[in-house]
Amino acid sequence: MSNLHIVPFQAQHWPQLWPILRDTFQRGDTYAFPTDWDEAQTRHAWIDVPVHTFVAVDDAGMVLGSYYLKPNQLGGGSHVANCGYVVSAAASGRGIASQMCRHSQDEARRLGFLAMQFNFVVSSNSRAVALWQHLGFTIVGTLPLAFRHPQHGLVDAYVMHKPLHH
Repeated sequence: MSNLHIVPFQAQHWPQLWPILRDTFQRGDTYAFPTDWDEAQTRHAWIDVPVHTFVAVDDAGMVLGSYYLKPNQLGGGSHVANCGYVVSAAASGRGIASQMCRHSQDEARRLGFLAMQFNFVVSSNSRAVALWQHLGFTIVGTLPLAFRHPQHGLVDAYVMHKPLHH
């Protein structure tokens, strides 16, 4: 595998990132975003709303994944970061999500965040749950039957948290 570079999102990344996001959300099995969002709605949620969006690219500049970083809450909760991650289906299983999660934690520390929280990790997304636990996140809450999975029906969602020691 070529080297992976995690860089700030720039407009030229969008034509490659949009199909990854579209396909991820259309599957409806990992994110609570609407499955029928159009390109503008998706771009707004992934690029405009977060404070920072990054892309993971290979040496040739091919976008393999992306993550966003933002405060989990405003005001009194703004010291806790929140992130979302996507990896292209073609690049799945190559450690890209792990590298992006480590990068996001470093970036969050650099920005002064004291912790990171994932608000809605679908319990049936066992690869993600295991990865986040491997990277030090703890399940701090279970939201019973909070996600309507297209194959499994109603499944739990987890709230996962990790302190970010400076």
